[in-house]
Amino acid sequence: MSEVAKDRLLVLGTRFATYEHENAKKNISNQLPMSSSILHQSVANTANTDKASFWKKNSSKVPGRPVYGAQHPPLQAVDAHLATYIKGSRMKFKNGNSFQDFEGSTLDAWDEGDDESHLPSSPFRQSQNEEICRPALERVNGDDLQDRQPQASGIQGSGIQEESRVSKPTSLKQMKLKITEKLAKVHGNRNLSPENELPYSFPPQPPSPIHQSSADMKDQENSRLEKFGKMLAGPITDIDQLRKLSWNGIPDVVRGNTWRLLSGYLPPNIDRRQETLKRKQSEYHNFVLQYYPTRHDQLHEETFRQIHIDIPRTNPLIPIFQQKVVQEIFERILFIWAIRHPASGYVQGINDLVVPFFMVFLAEHTDKEVQTYNVSNVKKEILDMVEADTFWCFSKLLDGIQDNYTFAQPGIQTKVNALKNLVNRIDAPLNQHISSHNIDYLQFTFRWMNNLLMRELPLKASIRLWDTYWAEKDGFAMFHLYVCAALLKRFSNEIKSKTEFQGVMILLQNLPCKDWNDDDISCLVAEAFRLQFMFADAPKHLSKK
Repeated sequence: MSEVAKDRLLVLGTRFATYEHENAKKNISNQLPMSSSILHQSVANTANTDKASFWKKNSSKVPGRPVYGAQHPPLQAVDAHLATYIKGSRMKFKNGNSFQDFEGSTLDAWDEGDDESHLPSSPFRQSQNEEICRPALERVNGDDLQDRQPQASGIQGSGIQEESRVSKPTSLKQMKLKITEKLAKVHGNRNLSPENELPYSFPPQPPSPIHQSSADMKDQENSRLEKFGKMLAGPITDIDQLRKLSWNGIPDVVRGNTWRLLSGYLPPNIDRRQETLKRKQSEYHNFVLQYYPTRHDQLHEETFRQIHIDIPRTNPLIPIFQQKVVQEIFERILFIWAIRHPASGYVQGINDLVVPFFMVFLAEHTDKEVQTYNVSNVKKEILDMVEADTFWCFSKLLDGIQDNYTFAQPGIQTKVNALKNLVNRIDAPLNQHISSHNIDYLQFTFRWMNNLLMRELPLKASIRLWDTYWAEKDGFAMFHLYVCAALLKRFSNEIKSKTEFQGVMILLQNLPCKDWNDDDISCLVAEAFRLQFMFADAPKHLSKK
């Protein structure tokens, strides 16, 4: 029987059975133990009782006789005493009533339409649940009151207990009145009566986790934005603290200045920033005036031709990169950089690395969606500043990974081999599966190293990833290696489920990351950090002997 049904049954039987039990114990203590033959005779008489007469109309017998277990069989003296008590009790029914009338007046606890989850499904059922659940609530609250009362009130408390044991309410209405009076004491002596009783209600629901999490996230964003603002506006910005704050992502409104500082383009001293910014922007425009007219010279013609071919291929699905003004900006940036770095020159793929800088710095001057923004609405002076800032930060980035683009690209080959060894240590079955299909890591990870996952991730996700790269001292070189390992580990099961060369290769070259957002990138960099912490500078760590 469920707990609710038990509590309901207690309303009908607890007073009656308690009184019987107390008086039975008094009579038993004054009698000698009965013989086994008498016990058997009592059981036999009970078994042979006419069951039909029990339910017969106008029967003097009333349901609810106590049931004794094997260790406590019924005694004749007890039966006799109970019969005497029932005849003289005020709880007996009038001659005109039957058990069916009694059942109708008491509204049987398990027949009144509770649903499977024990929830009241109508106001009528709720009122019945109020009556039935209240005794259990009284016991709980009564015990709580006893625990909180001082020792001096022990006599008064015992009196209440004795009253609850001996009292014999003549009706359910009187019983309900007593319980209601006690509940009034528990709930601060409010005016509770059978007509003005304490309504049964469920506990208040907690706030929605979605709304709560959204509010918390908004507060966290505001708090982080305030920290960025104070740090960037200080007289001297602590770059190490700025890296720590930027690791989990940078708010859009301060990303531009944060990238300029973390890349080394601007100095930490706030008094020197404006001067440095103007000087660098002027220096870049002088480069354009000096070198860009030579793009059609025989010495630089091939370089410019390749750049001119690659620019329209840069993010072809994003409208802003199909605008002629933007394509010309990219051509100037890439051509000037290639002229100033003859050791590497222009290499296909680095055109993708210009995109994040241009988008971040342009977003500082508009509130609209940058990917679909019409650049012709921007003043030329602003576009010149955006172009210069993009060039210098792009140069700072490539200074740290320039060996990726020198002859034979030794930096990429070194990183690919390191990635293969790392995957073998963290996920040997995956490495074995790739090798068993005669797939070389260079076939699918070259683009990851050459383009820094720009073609594997959405643009916004790449910008978020670069926040963490800038926060790491060697993020674009070494931490990127662990990000690639974490990416392979993320799709390990999907890769191992492919049983043919074609299926494995297609999946490796087109990982399902096109719908990734900032949360996915946060999980990715967290796993990369874990791998770096475990395996960096530990060539034999967890390696098989």
